[in-house]
Amino acid sequence: MNRVFRRIPRWQWLGLVVALATSFTAGCTYYGVAPGYYGTSPASAFDRSWNAAVGAMADEGVVITTQDRNVGIVRGARDGINVTGNVRVQADGSVRVEFNTAGSTSRDPSLIDRISLAYERRMGR
Repeated sequence: MNRVFRRIPRWQWLGLVVALATSFTAGCTYYGVAPGYYGTSPASAFDRSWNAAVGAMADEGVVITTQDRNVGIVRGARDGINVTGNVRVQADGSVRVEFNTAGSTSRDPSLIDRISLAYERRMGR
């Protein structure tokens, strides 16, 4: 049996090894990381919440008038309804997001609920 292996030149063995190695990796599939909590830092949690809050307001047609990311306040308006979003990092490192409306809220009483739902959707909840 050893005689059979000795007759094959080394460069053919190398080719066989490379072919086998590439055939094993060709069938591998990479699946992305599932959404969820993975011990993110307060800064990245704030960024994610901030982007979701601003995006949620825009999703519901609120025209953003001012944004102050450093303070955590975003303001906008839609059809005479003023909307304010507050994003705050709490003492325990969690992030609190709050939306408030003022003005002619009777024109669209469900606006605040739709913004909250859009925020939850953007956060993957």
